[in-house]
Amino acid sequence: MLAKLGHELWIGDAAEIRAAMVRKQKTDARDALHILDLLLANRFPRIWIPSPAERDLRQLLRHRHKMVCLRTSVRNQLHALAMGQGVYRRRKLWGAGGRTELEALGLDPWASRRRQELLELLDRLDPSLAELDRAVAKEAEQRPAARCLMEQPGVGPVTALMFVLTIGPVERFRRSKQVVSYLGLNPRESSSGGRQRLGAISKQGNSMARFLLVEAAHFPVLFHHPAVHEFF
Repeated sequence: MLAKLGHELWIGDAAEIRAAMVRKQKTDARDALHILDLLLANRFPRIWIPSPAERDLRQLLRHRHKMVCLRTSVRNQLHALAMGQGVYRRRKLWGAGGRTELEALGLDPWASRRRQELLELLDRLDPSLAELDRAVAKEAEQRPAARCLMEQPGVGPVTALMFVLTIGPVERFRRSKQVVSYLGLNPRESSSGGRQRLGAISKQGNSMARFLLVEAAHFPVLFHHPAVHEFF
């Protein structure tokens, strides 16, 4: 709404704004004056925000991700029904032969109804996901940075497009470590007395981008580097 009215919206880093406040008394009036002082002194810690079009594309990726999770849940439930009858086919269960075998299982009435409704839901999800995949591939092809990323093993249109939309202008990062920290892939640290203690990753930032990057890393590890594959 502000953009349509001709205004430019700035969003600041809340932690840095608060850290610049010396006094501990916090009121709305003090906060407003503090932000105004930062703006007048050209010290306002402005953060980058994506454009409305980029935010809408993020919704496309999130919607696809949720749909994939829903399809995985449906498949897992159908797989559990099959395993309950002694049928264990893994990925072959989703082929033509596996589908026929799944439909031929002798189940009790409610289990049979569950199987039928899950299969109907799966049949509706597959065409929708195919359409979303085509939309993501089209958007990724229109961005040179995404096309460059897709040259790497394990990086497809979804991962490339999410990375580009999450990082934004790469010039705002001076070092690669800042990108790692921005995505929450850096380890937590609690060091003291000359002893370094590193914990799990911080998980700050975009959780979906972090998930996709970890998934993409599995591909070259398992299929392109025999020595690393053997180690894992």
